[in-house]
Amino acid sequence: MDMRFHFGTVGSPLSTPPKPGGTVGGIQRIASLGLDALELAWVRSVRVSPATCELIRAEAERCNVALSVHAPYFINLNADSDEWPKSRKRIMDAAMFGHLAGATDIVIHPGSYFGREPKEALKKAIPRLKDCVKELRKQHNPVLVRPEAMGKSALLGSWEDILILSQEVEGVLPCVDFAHLHARTGGLNSYEEWMETLRSMRAVLGEDALRKMHIHLSGIEYTAKGERKHLPFREADLNYRQLLRALADSGCAGRILCESPILEQDAILLRETWEKQAL
Repeated sequence: MDMRFHFGTVGSPLSTPPKPGGTVGGIQRIASLGLDALELAWVRSVRVSPATCELIRAEAERCNVALSVHAPYFINLNADSDEWPKSRKRIMDAAMFGHLAGATDIVIHPGSYFGREPKEALKKAIPRLKDCVKELRKQHNPVLVRPEAMGKSALLGSWEDILILSQEVEGVLPCVDFAHLHARTGGLNSYEEWMETLRSMRAVLGEDALRKMHIHLSGIEYTAKGERKHLPFREADLNYRQLLRALADSGCAGRILCESPILEQDAILLRETWEKQAL
């Protein structure tokens, strides 16, 4: 198993040249910056042909860039019965075309509580997610589905929610957005708090889960209700240096994808900080 972190961006770097442009150009730009991961931001819809997926896969293999997909925002595992088929299709399309493009991980937003208790929302979410993964495996699609920890208290996606979904559904592991967890709780901004978060992940999901982490990271602006917007690290209070130290001391590995407004600049900052702290 790869015992290091791959660093990159969610969406193509802002400095991607117009030619060839698109995802292929984004992959090339990631590699030229010394980064080695890219999350395809299919956040509005999945509109890509199998032929384009093949081009993406080939370029990622050539450049040694690890790929994941951020599925469309408009997914809700707790949706009403008449709305759920639309969410399910978005998950399945992201997973099918993502796999064709060489992505190994599919990040999804879990949805909203709609005023229900978390355990009630999870009663609906868990069997739906199981059904999605079951169909993917029937299609011989090995992607991991990763529900993302969300930044607002009204949203399905607390740390506890994400651990339960990952524990209950084989083929599901967390997308850990530490900035979202910080904004959601108003805390989780110290070395010891992050160590405890990682200990809870190890206790529930096992040591192996810490070796294939999928992390979103940025600075963040927030209120009592949670996330407002992403910020560059140097304009925010997130103690990312101590977070990276906690990851190193816990023996974590996987991918760290930056969602800062200055995508590649902060991705490089994270990589450089990690290299110094992991020595």
